[in-house]
Amino acid sequence: MSEYVIYHNPRCSKSRAALALVREHGIEPAVILYLDNPPTVAGLKQLLRKLELSAAQLIRRGEAAYREAGLSTDSTETELLEAMAAEPRLIERPVLVHGDRAVLGRPPEKVLELLR
Repeated sequence: MSEYVIYHNPRCSKSRAALALVREHGIEPAVILYLDNPPTVAGLKQLLRKLELSAAQLIRRGEAAYREAGLSTDSTETELLEAMAAEPRLIERPVLVHGDRAVLGRPPEKVLELLR
């Protein structure tokens, strides 16, 4: 199994670019198609610890599902986590994980920070 894991959406150009950068550096990460296999609330909490981010920093506020779920800037961490677990389109992508560290690939070149 790879030491690197990428939460990937193949329909997202940023996600494709980040995956290509990782591969250009000779790394073949384990690819998690998170829309097909969404993380649990517990998995999201673990991911956020590695990213050193809050749920509010990982959620995609521009998605229709964000409004449909009744979420707002006043939503609690628990509400945001539950929404992302229920509707993985709300999770910002891509995320590259290596051991106890992770990075959000926005812009895609940010994944290079984890390769050094």
